[in-house]
Amino acid sequence: METIAQRKLLSALCHGAIFFSSLFISVGIPIVILFVTDDPVVKKNARESLNLHINLYIAAFIFGLLSFVLIGIPLLILLGIFSLIVPIIAIVKVIENENIPYRYPFIFHFF
Repeated sequence: METIAQRKLLSALCHGAIFFSSLFISVGIPIVILFVTDDPVVKKNARESLNLHINLYIAAFIFGLLSFVLIGIPLLILLGIFSLIVPIIAIVKVIENENIPYRYPFIFHFF
């Protein structure tokens, strides 16, 4: 079993990976952590982070298509705000209580 500090760090890194600019790095970090760690809480946080990534990419694609009818532009702006605020909340929550994995609101859970 990993220590509390390692659990906090890996869980926060999973949720904070979305802030890295490269697609492969931001998605790759939770995938690597998912396969490397044995901690069930960290694994759940990694899965949740991957779920957020998938949901954001699907929503961005749909809202991008809707931008041709001008309703997608405000939706893309709201999606950008959502993608900045929600991971920060997740990082704070996993650092405050490292024993409970964070679940993002308003997303579909594929994993």
